[in-house]
Amino acid sequence: MKKPSHFQIFWRTRAVLFFVFLTLSACATVPQQAQHFALGELTISELQQSLKAGKQTCVGVVDAYLQRIEHFDQSSKLNAIILINPRAKEKAQSLDRQRESGAPMRALHCVPVILKDNFDTADMPTEAGSMVLKGVIPPDDAFMVRRLREEEAIMLAKSNMAEWAFSPYHSISSTHGETRNPYDLNRVPAGSSGGTAAAVAANFGLVGMGSDTGNSIRGPSSHTALVGMRSTIGATSRDGIVPLVLNRDIGGPMTRTVEDNARVFSVVAGVDPTDPVTRDAEKKLPKDFHSQLSHEALQGKRIGVLRALSDTPTTDPDIETLFEQAIKDLKRLGAEIVDPLDIDGLKALTEATGFCSRFRYDIDHYFQSLGDRSPVKNLGEVAASGKFLPGNDGAMKWAMSVDVAPEKQNPPCVDVEGDPRRKRLLDAVINAMDKSGIDALVYPSWNNPPREIGDLDSPHGNNSPIIAPHSGQPAITVPMGFTSEGLPAGLQILGRPYSEALLYQLAYAYERGTLHRREPKNFP
Repeated sequence: MKKPSHFQIFWRTRAVLFFVFLTLSACATVPQQAQHFALGELTISELQQSLKAGKQTCVGVVDAYLQRIEHFDQSSKLNAIILINPRAKEKAQSLDRQRESGAPMRALHCVPVILKDNFDTADMPTEAGSMVLKGVIPPDDAFMVRRLREEEAIMLAKSNMAEWAFSPYHSISSTHGETRNPYDLNRVPAGSSGGTAAAVAANFGLVGMGSDTGNSIRGPSSHTALVGMRSTIGATSRDGIVPLVLNRDIGGPMTRTVEDNARVFSVVAGVDPTDPVTRDAEKKLPKDFHSQLSHEALQGKRIGVLRALSDTPTTDPDIETLFEQAIKDLKRLGAEIVDPLDIDGLKALTEATGFCSRFRYDIDHYFQSLGDRSPVKNLGEVAASGKFLPGNDGAMKWAMSVDVAPEKQNPPCVDVEGDPRRKRLLDAVINAMDKSGIDALVYPSWNNPPREIGDLDSPHGNNSPIIAPHSGQPAITVPMGFTSEGLPAGLQILGRPYSEALLYQLAYAYERGTLHRREPKNFP
């Protein structure tokens, strides 16, 4: 056999070296963790640091979340996710190309978002948990969805919810059935944003969006060890969120950390010309809510303990213990505790300030906004069709019983300033806070742990609907610990109107000083 010449050896060696160079270059271009990315309790900051360092791609992140959903959601019967956005991977690829080109990151670059099924999306159906709207794709995005997309978040999936958001206690839709609690699959995640809560708690997405008429951000967040913000009515737009009681509806973030919640809120809050209630938001809100977060934020703050909500005959002993420890922790972290803080006439005021019925009026306007895409013209057609859960028969009758424009009801079913009952409640709360120099009030989000699936009779202890929805004040829930059975509980912090920045600071200092959040064992 003829021996190769020095010339041939030289060129063969160069070819081998060139092949090795190409292989190493390809390995450097595609992060080694992309196929086996351990999500854990990933935060927005950690995600973006990983992307900037080239340790991960946006496609790898989206793939990892989609794999978790496929592996866990239906096999466990959690049933949190109802639809994957078919364009999510395409968006992730686009964001990776942006990074390769050197373009700067937007605020929510590559953040996978779980959307409650009542947020309008022009690329996915919005069904509000109702068979009547099954498969209906709205003509455009909700205002908050547009803001999220502008900051390069990825709308990863839609989550299950209580049909028409009727129930604060469980999340059962006529389209996709019941969602369970990831901390105990025999228990509820509350309603109506239970699908979003369960999905975010089980790490199916980085953040979630829910809506809250009386409870539905804070209640499910508390039941699944999340942070949930119900903002001041007027701080955020309601455009494109399927309404329940529009003068009490708000939308907002549900997250695993206070910082992530503040980052998302910085994007979605603010003026929307299509929603007049937000006209003063620009003057009353800061530009961002996360840059001033501090471990020391509780130092010198005066916190009032609202015993009127927590001291009840049916309050669970474990929740009592957790709440007492929370008060001690607030004091340990530098707060001055005023215990109790009494509000004159609170019981009578809250009993007089009920949820007036305007769903029929509001939902008819929503159907009109869908134009030719709406399968029905009004709620009367929905009621006549019988296409709703039997358990919602009472709620449907209640909604159909009022056929009067909200402003013509007596008293009017309108905003806080236009409803004397709501204004009296707000004034009483603010006067009590001012009199004692209080920065914020605290109480358990629920006085009882999550109920078992199917249980509609045992005490629920839901404190979220009592003040904030009627007074228009902001309130945030943050993990307060776990009961002896391993069930989550939440501490709720209520502030003055437009004090969201302060609430985030207080919640952050408490969260960082206690670190109660832990992932559910069923979803490692």
